[in-house]
Amino acid sequence: MATESSASQDDLNALAKGGRTNIMGFFVRLAGRMPFLFIAGRVYGPELTGRFALLVLVLECAALLATLGLKRGLAQALAQTDRPHSHVVADALVVALFAGLCAAGVLALFPEIMYPNSQVRGLDRALGLIVFALAWSDVAFSALAYRHNVGAQVTARAIIEPWTITIAAWLLSYVAHKDGLILSYVCSTSAMLIAAMVPLLRTYGLPHGWKPRPVELAAMARANAPLAGADALEWGSRNVDRFILGLMFPPAFVGVYYMAQQVATLAQKFKTTFDPILGPVVTRCLAVGDKASVAKQVRQVAFWIVAVQGAVAISLGITSDGVMGLLGHQFVAGAGALCILLAAEVLAAPGAVSESVLVYVARHRNLMVSIFTITLQIALSFVLVLWLRDQGWPPAYQAAGPAVALALSLAIGSVIKATMLSRLLGAGVSPIRWGLIAAMLVCAGVGVGISRFPEWAQLSIGIPLMLAAYFLVLFRLAFGPEDKALFRKMPREQPTLIDDAP
Repeated sequence: MATESSASQDDLNALAKGGRTNIMGFFVRLAGRMPFLFIAGRVYGPELTGRFALLVLVLECAALLATLGLKRGLAQALAQTDRPHSHVVADALVVALFAGLCAAGVLALFPEIMYPNSQVRGLDRALGLIVFALAWSDVAFSALAYRHNVGAQVTARAIIEPWTITIAAWLLSYVAHKDGLILSYVCSTSAMLIAAMVPLLRTYGLPHGWKPRPVELAAMARANAPLAGADALEWGSRNVDRFILGLMFPPAFVGVYYMAQQVATLAQKFKTTFDPILGPVVTRCLAVGDKASVAKQVRQVAFWIVAVQGAVAISLGITSDGVMGLLGHQFVAGAGALCILLAAEVLAAPGAVSESVLVYVARHRNLMVSIFTITLQIALSFVLVLWLRDQGWPPAYQAAGPAVALALSLAIGSVIKATMLSRLLGAGVSPIRWGLIAAMLVCAGVGVGISRFPEWAQLSIGIPLMLAAYFLVLFRLAFGPEDKALFRKMPREQPTLIDDAP
């Protein structure tokens, strides 16, 4: 019993350490991303931003597929192997490289996939080569997270990547205005790859004695196919709306929506950085059949995520006109979409965290639910846009249709996945607490009061006031002993899950 309690505390400490790192990374990422959005909106405008948005959408989708589920499956592969871990990581990199080059070849042959509503020009066909860099970065971060090194990912994604793209976009606007955003993305992706590979080599070392094993590589890819499908569908549910807009509207509309989406998904990125640290903890507990601990971990992480996302959603939603106006007066039209997308992130969080476990205990059923969710979203998106168009609504209102479809489908999928996981584990996984609801109501009440202020006062005074009221109530009414682990000082050294095989 003492051993189980100690293991549970170690798991909590690992999650808390990752949580602290991610909270810090979230605010650093916010500080790095907002200048880029400001430059994209003010310097490049909606049309060039919309073209860039669709390119990034396709490249990141291709990279996600190229990882073949190794973002989550690598932790399980490392936990179950008797081979040196550096060899397993090398296998994963080879699989991702092969898949990435295949994806790059397809994009080179059919560049219209990246530019469905604009002309292909210059070096556009070669941009697919960046896919392998994105895939390798994801694999490297997953391998590092297995050794409880989340800091490398936070540093790369919260500091190096956003500041590289921001500085590059500003400099390139003077020499290559039409392609500045796209080239800055190439620069930031390359910098992130370097930031991932250096700590990976330091942690695992070179794979001495490693030789490619085609049969085992194929088996790894095949075993992780459901994980790849789940990852692609979850990612697609957050981005297919942008692609639908690209099919039905000019680039400028996509640019406005993209800006709203980027502001909204700042909170969603807080969730995604928990995936690498939650995966190893969950797989260890599942290996010993400790379902109760898994349910506790899901509840804990989901609560942390919903708590942060709720604060962001309310504070930015109430001040949405001012927030979007900072990016340029052309983007104020996206304020309504921003509010809807912020609500969608909060509704999706419980299901997204539940999926982090479902991919291990019910991967095929999880895949079916994900397929249902994205199919519903796509159908609702087209139905809403076409219906609003038939009713004679202005294009700006029509373009909000995919956002509404996203919120509805994510809410339905979240309920289904959380319920499924609760039944499989025999314990509840809901993160909802009365104190959390009270904090949201108080924050919204303060927001109603500051909504009468001028926009500059709403942003500079109102948002801090709302956040202060929210977290004061949250700490008083919703925080328990486990949550306070986020603020306890942990030992400098953290144990690895499984020692490297000789």
